[in-house]
Amino acid sequence: EGGGNMAAGGAGEAEDLCGPERPGAGGLTLLGLAPSAPSCPHGPALLFVKTSQGKEEGRRFYACSACRDRKDCNFFQWEDEKVSETRLAAREEYNKNYQPSFTHRQNVERYKNFVLLPLSKRRFCQECQQLLLPAEWEEHSDHQFLCDISTAQLKSPSRLLYPLENKKTNAQYLFADRSCQFLLDLIIDLGFRRVLSVGTPRLHEMIQSKASQEDFRVRSLLLDIDFRYSQFYTEDEFCHYNMFNHYFFGGEAARETCRKFLYQDNGERVIMVTDPPFGGLVEALASSFKKLMVMWKETEKEGHNNQEMPMFWIFPYFFESRILEFFPSFSMMDYQVDYDNHALYKHGKTGRRQSPVRIFTNLTPSMIVLPVEEGYRFCTVCQRYVSSGNQHCEICDSCTSKDGRRWKHCVLCKKCVKPSWFHCNNCNCCALQNHACEKTDAGCFVCGKAGHKRSTCPSLSHT
Repeated sequence: EGGGNMAAGGAGEAEDLCGPERPGAGGLTLLGLAPSAPSCPHGPALLFVKTSQGKEEGRRFYACSACRDRKDCNFFQWEDEKVSETRLAAREEYNKNYQPSFTHRQNVERYKNFVLLPLSKRRFCQECQQLLLPAEWEEHSDHQFLCDISTAQLKSPSRLLYPLENKKTNAQYLFADRSCQFLLDLIIDLGFRRVLSVGTPRLHEMIQSKASQEDFRVRSLLLDIDFRYSQFYTEDEFCHYNMFNHYFFGGEAARETCRKFLYQDNGERVIMVTDPPFGGLVEALASSFKKLMVMWKETEKEGHNNQEMPMFWIFPYFFESRILEFFPSFSMMDYQVDYDNHALYKHGKTGRRQSPVRIFTNLTPSMIVLPVEEGYRFCTVCQRYVSSGNQHCEICDSCTSKDGRRWKHCVLCKKCVKPSWFHCNNCNCCALQNHACEKTDAGCFVCGKAGHKRSTCPSLSHT
C-alpha cells in the first residue's frame, strides 16, 4: 500500500535510466504498452520517448514498467534495436532464473503443511521471508528466523513480512489501522460485498480475518506484485500482478480468477480499492485500471455500458489534476489516509505534518460519509464532507482547501491559495514569501511550481 505494490513507476526520473548508452537528462513521455514489447522479470516493458525542450522527438526505448531505479531492474532496449538470438536467449534465461523458487500452488500446499505443525515447529526465515517446514531448517541454519508463528501472525502477513521500503522501487507503506478500518466500514455502509484490492494487502487481510464471522459478507481478492503473499493466500484470494503494465504473472488462469471475481452477482456490489506507490506514473496506472474496469464491464449486467466500476484510488492530493485528466468522473475526498510505517503520512498531529494522501472516487461525493469525531463536517453547498479547516469560499463557490488548512482567496489570481502564500507582483501569481522571482528552480525542477519536488511532479511524464 502507498504503495502496497512492490513497484514504483517506470522511468519516473530521467537520470534513473542514464548509463553509457542511455539518454541524458531531459523529458520523458510514456507511449504505453506496445503489442510486441520485450519482457523483463516484471512482465512486458513500457515504451518511452525522450524529448528535449524545443527539439524534435527523440529515440524511442523500452524500460522496466515496475522499477524506476535501474539498480533494481536494468532492463533497457532501443525500440529500433536488432537484438541477437544469443542476447534473447540470455534474457529469457535471466527472466526464468528471476522467478520465485516456489510456484503459488506449491506455496498453498506448503501452507497447508505448515498450519498442521505444532507451534514449536513453526518457523519463519526473516532473511528469505519464507515460511519454513522442518526439512528446510538445515539449509537456513545460519539465518535469522522467528519461532512459534501463531495463527494470528499467519492471518496478518503484512506484519510478519518486512515492508519493502526502498523508496524508488518499492515504497511499500501499509495503511494504519484507523484508515483501514474506516475504509472497510465505508465499503460495508455503501453496500459493497466484494473488494478488488489492488496493492492494498492490509485491507485484504483485514477482510480475510473477518471472513469466518457469520454476519460478515465481504470478500476480497488481492492483486499485488509482492509474491511473498502467495505463501498465505490461495489462488482464489491472491493474484501476482503488476499494476503498471496490467500483467498477471500467473497467465490466463490468474486473469480468469480476477474475471470470475468481478463476474459474481453479474458484476454488482464490487468496488476496486487501489493504493499505488506515489512515485508511479499516473498514466501507466490509469491504463491498467481502465483495463480492469473493462474486465468488469464485460459482465452480463445490463446497463454497464455507461457505468464505471466503483473505485477508490488512494493517492496524494497534488496529483488531482493528473487523475482527473484520465478519470474526469472522479472527485477527491478530504479524508486523510495515514500509514503505519511512514513518518510523514500520518493523520493530524501524529505525523510531522498532515498526510497529503486522499481518496479519489467515482462515487457520488455526498455518499462518502467522513467521521465527524475527527473534525469532518458536511458542506450543504458542495454536497460533500470536508475537513474542519476547509472553509467554503463564497467567491469560488467551493470548499477550496486541499491540505486541510484554511486557504485564502486571492483577488488577483482569482482563486484560493495556501495560507503561507502571498501575491508576488513580479511573478504575477501567489507564492511563498521568500521565493526566488521568475526562476523555475524556486520550486519543482520539471514544472517550476512550488509545493513539491521533481520526483512527485504531477506533470512529470508530460514534460
